[in-house]
Parts: sequence; C-alpha cells; structure tokens
Amino acid sequence: MAEENKTEKPAAKKINEGDKIQIVKGEQKGKTGEVLMVRENSVIVKIGDHKGTGEPIKTVVNHKNYKRMK
Repeated sequence: MAEENKTEKPAAKKINEGDKIQIVKGEQKGKTGEVLMVRENSVIVKIGDHKGTGEPIKTVVNHKNYKRMK
C-alpha cells in the first residue's frame, strides 16, 4: 500500500504584476495599489509615492487580505 504524498500547493489568486488591488484587512485597509511582485503567500504592492523624496511606498499583503479591482 504505497501512498503518494500530495505536496501540491493551493492555487494562488489569479493576480499578475501590474494589476490594481484594494487592501481589505490590516493596517493599510481601504488603500489601493499596484502589484509589483507576486510571491507564494503574498504580493508586494506600491501604494503611493513619498512626497519629499519621490520614492515608492511599498507594502506586503497576504493573498487573503486583498481583492482584485476590476
């Protein structure tokens, strides 16, 4: 009785770099941003630019804490 160990990971949300999302949970709740990078358990999102330096403001959001904007 040889059983195969299933190590398949659950499918991540169908999100791609450049997509717009809205954060629905956490410190940045209600903000919208652009996906910069998709990771296994989260996405890196640009939510704005720093007024003084012009540097992007980025945050990491878990897949279950955002929704894709249409």
